This record gives sequence, C-alpha cells and structure tokens, in this order.
Amino acid sequence: MAEKESPDEMSVEELQALLYRKKYAQRRQRLLRLQGEGRLVDVAGLPPPNPTPPPLARPQATPTGAMANYVLEVNGNDDTAVAPPSKPKRGVNWRWVRDKFLLVVEVTAVCGLIVVLIGLWSTRQELNEELAAVQRAESQRLALPTPSPTPIITVAVLPGGHKPPIEGRSPEPGEVGDIPSHLLPVINAYVPPPIPTPGPEQARRIQIPAIGVDSPIVQGDTWDQLKKGVGQHIGSAQPGQTGNLVLSAHNDIFGEIFRYLDKLSPGDEIVIATDIQEYTYVVRALDTVKPTDVHVMDPTDFPGATLISCYPYQVNTHRIVVFADLVTTP
Repeated sequence: MAEKESPDEMSVEELQALLYRKKYAQRRQRLLRLQGEGRLVDVAGLPPPNPTPPPLARPQATPTGAMANYVLEVNGNDDTAVAPPSKPKRGVNWRWVRDKFLLVVEVTAVCGLIVVLIGLWSTRQELNEELAAVQRAESQRLALPTPSPTPIITVAVLPGGHKPPIEGRSPEPGEVGDIPSHLLPVINAYVPPPIPTPGPEQARRIQIPAIGVDSPIVQGDTWDQLKKGVGQHIGSAQPGQTGNLVLSAHNDIFGEIFRYLDKLSPGDEIVIATDIQEYTYVVRALDTVKPTDVHVMDPTDFPGATLISCYPYQVNTHRIVVFADLVTTP
C-alpha cells in the first residue's frame, strides 16, 4: 500500500503500521551496527535477521469475547505488545433477583401478620369499649338487673372464672380448683340460698378514681351476671354495714372493669353507692391467691370490702384480691 503524503490523511491503523516499521528499521540498523563491531554472536541453527518487517498484528478476540486492542510500548530497546485487561460480561444476575424477591415476600408476610394482629386487638378493644359504655349508661340510670342464683361453684372457688358452666357436667378441677372427686356429688346436689329481694340498701354503683372504674353493681357473681358489671357475692355484707362486702369482675373480658385492680395502692379510695347513700372505703392491702383460697370471702367483724379479679392479665391462673376498710358511716 502506497504511503500517504501527509500523516493527517492516514488512519489510526496506518499510523500504527508506519510507527512499527520505523521502529523495526531502527532496531535492524542497531543489530547491523553491533554485528559490524563484533558484539553480536550468531547462534547456530537460528535464521539470519529478517530484512523485511513482519506485517502488523491485527486485534483478536479474547476468550471472554471482549474486544482487545494491542498497545505498543517501548521498554528500553525492546518492543512489547500488551493487551489491556478484558471486561466481564454484563447480564441479568438471576440469583440477586431471586434473593430480593424472597426478601420482599418475607417482609410482606410479616407486615400482613402484624396488620392481622392489630385488627384483632382493635376489634377486641372496640367490643370492650361498647360494653363498658352500656355499663356506664346502666350505672347512670341506676337500674338494678334481675339477679340470678349463685351456683355452688363459688363455695369451692373464687368468682371471676373465664370458663362458662356446662349444664349436666360436673366441674373440672381446672375450673373450680382441686376438688376431691368423692365430694362432687354432694356439691352438685347443693341448692344455693334464694336471692334477696332488691332493696335500697343494696350496692348499685362502684367508683375507683385511681384506676378509672365507674360501673354498675349487680347481685350475684355468676358467668351471666358478670357480663353486666361488677357482681356482689350473695350473702356478703351490704355497703356500710359490719361484715365483708365481696365484689368481683373480669379483667380482660366483658368490659375489663377490674383490669387494673393490681395497680391500686394502700390509701386509694373506693366509693360504693346505694339508692340512698355513698360509702367510701380505703384500700388496706393487696394479695395474690389461688382460685381455691375462698377464705378471703369470709365474714369480718368490721365493715370492710373485698374486691376480686383474675390475675395475671390474660393468663388468669390466680386471683388478685384487694382489701379495703370503711371510712364513712351511715
């Protein structure tokens, strides 16, 4: 190929070829000069130097498929062709995509579970608030619900249990405490005393400012009665009178009236009203007992009150008991 008159008219490949030929000619002259001075030794079996420069090597594809360009570098008196490092292939990393997808699925599942739990808790709170509103309205009207008989189960276990009675079946030990099996026929045959006739001296309303309680009081502490409010144990003392006034309510169902009963402290006031007067009791002590420790309902020789609820919250294996003494008299 004929050489162009001006380097500006040559392509990059032609300039590289021209540079390579000139360097080859310079190297050839140096070898001839060294041979003439006797400083170059011929090795037997090697061909003489090629007077014609070899053609310029063309770029070839690398094993990775990337394009590589040869760069001529001059290192002293030697010429070396060096290929730049190849670039890795670019493509979709399916493993990364799969891991990200699984992460999104896991996060979505956890968020969905949290939403479901929050929904269940919110629904339960709404039901308790609605029932509490009904009980407050009942307390404002001071309407006394018709009491139902107290079953014999309260003789062996404290009121406030979470399992409704099943007609025609003997109580189980987990429901009423460890009752010997040979006593169950006697207990089941027991007939409770008649419910007293409603009167103005009966407890109608309870207020505990320290824990925000304001609820009606009903006669009896059966499963059905405790749905309506705080239940007075039949046979216990009337407000303001000498004896033990026993009141009970649930802590996590039917309005959660006594949920924070364990938060009371000695000195907190409990106001119990009848149709004719209000009586103030002051907390003396708190205790945690087994459901079968019915002695806390025993009569006393002084005017006092005993408040009972299940404990701990939503576990309900024991009972929280609050003892209070009357500070105002009729």
